[in-house]
Amino acid sequence: MSPIPSTSVWRIQNRAEPYIKRFNNLARIAVIYWLLRYVFLDGYRHVRARGILGTAKQIQNIMQSFVVRIMLSLPSSKKQLRLELGKAASELREKLAPSKYPDGITLTTVRKLPEQGRSRDWLESEWSNLKKLERGDVDAGRVSGAVYHGGEELNQVINEAMAKFVVSNPLHPDVFPGVRKMESELVSMVLNLFNGPNGAGTTTSGGTESILMAVKTYRDWARETKGITRPEMIIPSSAHAAFWKASQYFKIKLHIIPVNKESRKADVKAMRRAINPNTIMIVGSAPNFPDGAIDPIPALAALAKKNNIGLHVDCCLGSFIMPFMEKAGFGIDIEPFDFRLKGVTSISCDTHKYAFCPKGSSVIMYHSPELRRYQYYVMTDWEGGVYASPSMAGSRPGSILAGAWAVLNYMGENGYTESCREIVTASRTFLNGLRTRFIDDLYVLGDPKASVVAFGSKTLSVYAIGDGMSKKGWHLSALGGEVGGLHMAFTRLSAGKVDKLLDDLSEVVKEVKASPQDQKGDLVALYGLGQTSVGPHVVGKLAETFLDTLYE
Repeated sequence: MSPIPSTSVWRIQNRAEPYIKRFNNLARIAVIYWLLRYVFLDGYRHVRARGILGTAKQIQNIMQSFVVRIMLSLPSSKKQLRLELGKAASELREKLAPSKYPDGITLTTVRKLPEQGRSRDWLESEWSNLKKLERGDVDAGRVSGAVYHGGEELNQVINEAMAKFVVSNPLHPDVFPGVRKMESELVSMVLNLFNGPNGAGTTTSGGTESILMAVKTYRDWARETKGITRPEMIIPSSAHAAFWKASQYFKIKLHIIPVNKESRKADVKAMRRAINPNTIMIVGSAPNFPDGAIDPIPALAALAKKNNIGLHVDCCLGSFIMPFMEKAGFGIDIEPFDFRLKGVTSISCDTHKYAFCPKGSSVIMYHSPELRRYQYYVMTDWEGGVYASPSMAGSRPGSILAGAWAVLNYMGENGYTESCREIVTASRTFLNGLRTRFIDDLYVLGDPKASVVAFGSKTLSVYAIGDGMSKKGWHLSALGGEVGGLHMAFTRLSAGKVDKLLDDLSEVVKEVKASPQDQKGDLVALYGLGQTSVGPHVVGKLAETFLDTLYE
């Protein structure tokens, strides 16, 4: 084959040169556009949201995390970490899945389906012994939150209602029309309680699913109505962990804004700075889980309305406390927090907390039926037919809905007003006790108004105090973060034990003051580690080990 003449090559190059120049210019424009939009603009928005110091700290944490990961990957470190995690796993197994049961308790280990079905007598024996494993501290009212007990009489109502609908499934409303009626009435009762008679909602399995559904709804709403394809949401640092979970599940950028250090409430000005064209929602709590502070919902509502974004009010913990505060005589302290505010577009309420409904019962509410439609999942071309579900689950237990419907009807407004009065009175008695009996040693976090009171210490290890209280049979919730602390979420069971709680706390504080160096309990070890640079990595591994142990 003869070579191409040089004149031909020259002509080809000469003709192609304008196209090459155009391509290079377009490539430069594309790179500049990418840098402006995805680096400089995003970087500017990020710094505006977090602040210069906040961004610098975040970069420092990323670099520190990178160095720690390298250190932990070294053979010597990996060996030591395996040894420590192995020891922790053994301790967890003995606590959660002990090899030996206490005296008087005999249980059968069941790993495979029995070849022949067990007798009723065998089941009764196993149930009885399994029940004995539960801590007596629960019924004694020594647990923070966790068990929202409405009393034995109410439990009987729940059991009877659930038994009548034990096989029902709301996925098939044509087969179980009674469950459909109860669910719709349950949602309507809660909507009216939160001053949203023209709103809409669905039931869910709990607060986490309610929050996940709200975030998914705003993502889809913003994509369809605003064309937002890179959604962002803004939350105070005191918001529930479910918002972090939703961010990861639904690929939504999360801006975490530190709360006011004194009030522990959301910093509205800082949240305003974080809003940009990709923002789909902001969040407020009434109250928050860590320290019981109620965020300034009216100010957040005005902010959301002005920027045409969603405002989700997390009232999962407030549930049937917040709506009854005024009727119970505490309204003077509480700002509006519900659908009376035009900017409030969704609210989550856990009916399995202070409404005393069976576990697995929550309601997610929206200010309009139109917004609720973005929560639905509808598939029209499935080979199994049209598939439509209102929330995460397909099949759902109708028995829980029946139990919840029965409880709300049984308790009524008067019953919930009285329970709110009883619980909030207890929390404020504890609050006043902390402020008067422990002036030199403990301080209250923020200004709690409802059922949760949190405290810390500037002179003592608050986690050592938590360990000391555990030895006396109390289970207070340990808080993380920069501040740290312990909190007590009062319930009907613990409301009558507030004086004993204060007395025991006084004894423990004296013990910790007398021998501060001898405090090496579980909380001290776990949360003390959490404050170190390697803490998040090692504690994360411990958490995974904990979850693994649950299924052993």
